[in-house]
Amino acid sequence: MCDYFNEEKEMTLAFVLINAEIGGETEVIKALKKIDHVKEAYLVYGVYDIVAKAEAETMEKLKEIITWKIRRLDKVRSTLTMIVMEGT
Repeated sequence: MCDYFNEEKEMTLAFVLINAEIGGETEVIKALKKIDHVKEAYLVYGVYDIVAKAEAETMEKLKEIITWKIRRLDKVRSTLTMIVMEGT
């Protein structure tokens, strides 16, 4: 039997750093948690306001989620996306 069928399918993973409008951070967090492919979201101190972990079956699907769902949320001012190349 081919090993291909025994391998666990890996998901495409990204961390999205988000700047929100002042006072809009909690609203953005709540909206992020309603997006199916967003697995985690945290308020953070520093240059960015929020860090979100997004996961999808393909790179194309991940791109769609970030572009059309996360970046278009009300009160999101800007994002920086880091695509995970390899896990441990």
